[in-house]
Amino acid sequence: METKDIKKDLRRELSFTLGKNQKLTKEMIEDRISKIFDFWAKEKARSLPEDVKLQVVSELCDEFLGWGPLQPLMEDPNVTEIMVNGPEQVFIEKHGLKTTTDIKFDDEAHLRHLVEKAIHPTGRRVDESYPYVDFSLNDGSRINVIIPPLSVGGSTVTIRKFLKSISRIDDLVSLGTIDNRMAEFLVSCLKGKVNILFSGATGAGKTTTLEVLTNYLNPQERIIVIEDTLELTLNQEHTVRLLTRPPNIEGRGEVTIRDIFINTLRMRPTRIVLGEIRGAEAMDYLQALNSGHRGCLAVIHASSPYDSLTRLETMALYAGLYMPVWAVRKQIASGVDLIVQHSQLLDGTRKITHITEVDKMEGDDIILRDLFRYEIEGVDSNGQVQGKFVAKNVPNFFSTFKSRGIKMSEDLFKE
Repeated sequence: METKDIKKDLRRELSFTLGKNQKLTKEMIEDRISKIFDFWAKEKARSLPEDVKLQVVSELCDEFLGWGPLQPLMEDPNVTEIMVNGPEQVFIEKHGLKTTTDIKFDDEAHLRHLVEKAIHPTGRRVDESYPYVDFSLNDGSRINVIIPPLSVGGSTVTIRKFLKSISRIDDLVSLGTIDNRMAEFLVSCLKGKVNILFSGATGAGKTTTLEVLTNYLNPQERIIVIEDTLELTLNQEHTVRLLTRPPNIEGRGEVTIRDIFINTLRMRPTRIVLGEIRGAEAMDYLQALNSGHRGCLAVIHASSPYDSLTRLETMALYAGLYMPVWAVRKQIASGVDLIVQHSQLLDGTRKITHITEVDKMEGDDIILRDLFRYEIEGVDSNGQVQGKFVAKNVPNFFSTFKSRGIKMSEDLFKE
């Protein structure tokens, strides 16, 4: 009998007897497996070689206490993303580059068992009626799951690991994501309550930058964080974390980002942090920016500073208030101060390619001004992107730094 068939039988027995016990220990699992082996030997005349027993016990302990075949990847600090494309294929992102691995699951049931074990503590679900889900682990890692029949080749699991190595703005400088001038400017913008929009594609580093910058918030501020999946971890004591809720099995009870955002405005926030703008809540976000809420931080998916405003405008129109486009643009121009654009380059490195000021309206158009920019000069023989960070302009809101007691020299913006 093959090892995977033995594991399948044991997994079924263990799941039935141990259930979803969150306080499992290695000793408990080993003791239960030992009793099952004894039962098989006495009642079913089914004995196994000692080396097979040891292998099976080790693998099932990893599976019930951790991530089974994925455990070495979860423990590797250089692996930033794990992509499971069904039970037969596992890819990883390491040092910014995607590569395949030789890791496989026994079958689809094996993979689904690990998914169900990971999702159970969150109170969410993934099944035929709700075949995809986002959730977070206790360490801050984010997980997306989509199952058959939507995912044709088997359950697809994407794990974006939380990077403990990045916690201060100096860490982003060391990684080459920004330079010292940009770091000083962004921290000053945060302390000066500038409204910032963090833009970029999936995996470009938006959330990481936002989380790093929140370490510089005043601990006396009342910070409201709104997310649909728990991602941000703030160290400030006076932080309220609000989470959306998916509909129940009857399709009722859903609470959207927009629902929470509207309620947030009644909670006396000093600062609002919006995990991602993705729909009609964009209009409520703009209304908040234009009604005196300073220092709001938000994330949006877009490929350039200009595209981020176009997406914001489009999503604001989802609210169905039938406002003319010029009126929406005027709210954007007067509410959003700064766009921080992130990109992942061809060599896998992540850069903040633009720090752009939302300047003013000219006619029906919003004028943008780059304050800092990463200029690509070429690609070397090793495939590494060569370039440099350059300063372009002094922000028009520069005088507000002085009025808020923040010391900064205009020399920061000179080459």
